[in-house]
Amino acid sequence: MGRTVNFIAGFVVGGFVGGGIALLVAPRSGRQTQAEIRHRIDLILEEGKRAAAERRAEMEAQFAEARRMPREY
Repeated sequence: MGRTVNFIAGFVVGGFVGGGIALLVAPRSGRQTQAEIRHRIDLILEEGKRAAAERRAEMEAQFAEARRMPREY
């Protein structure tokens, strides 16, 4: 059990040290980073909506074509 506790303690301390270093050497402020993340998310969402609209149009065209074809029994 002692090894597990030591591992967890090391993991937590390492996380805090790594987080502190990341804050000190970050190239942008927190607000700038958040704005950049929001911008990228917006771009991804727009691209997804565009792709979904294109796919929907393709499927509607295929459905309309299938409805025009005579059924074979």
